[in-house]
Amino acid sequence: MSKSNLSSTNKSIIFITCCGLFLGFIVKLFAVEILHVSGTSMESAIHDKSTVVVNKLAYGIIKPFSNSLLVQWKEPKTGDVVIYLYNNKIVVKRCVACEGQSLEYSSNPIYTVKVGDNEIPLTESQYMRLKDAAQVPEGYILAVGDNYEVSVDSRDYGFVSVKNVLGKVLCK
Repeated sequence: MSKSNLSSTNKSIIFITCCGLFLGFIVKLFAVEILHVSGTSMESAIHDKSTVVVNKLAYGIIKPFSNSLLVQWKEPKTGDVVIYLYNNKIVVKRCVACEGQSLEYSSNPIYTVKVGDNEIPLTESQYMRLKDAAQVPEGYILAVGDNYEVSVDSRDYGFVSVKNVLGKVLCK
């Protein structure tokens, strides 16, 4: 092999490697994220230290280096497991109610909010925070962890804007 062929081969390898790295960066930035779950708020569906694959294009295109969507083409549906930022941390929760869905509250004998057939327990402070909302506001979802007792979620900090939902968990 001549010296010029070797140089050409090296240039091709470097070019292909750079293209692969660039494409990988674009895919990670906009399309797919692999996350390691820390915490038990989504048990029994997703366990502590599990790995999940997230479709970042499920609801739209995320603004690079932000916590909101640049373009939105779909909204989360009830039952979707979604990711969004809360207190600068990515959280994984289940969408239990979408905009316009009715919320029925009870304080007898325990505090609850009923969404369809799903009755979700509340603490007294969560009940006091949410009880004035008869339905999920337009442009928002109610996102709750499956493990109600330990989850910090919409019951604690309010409804989540659909513009801040960054993706949908595909598999665990």
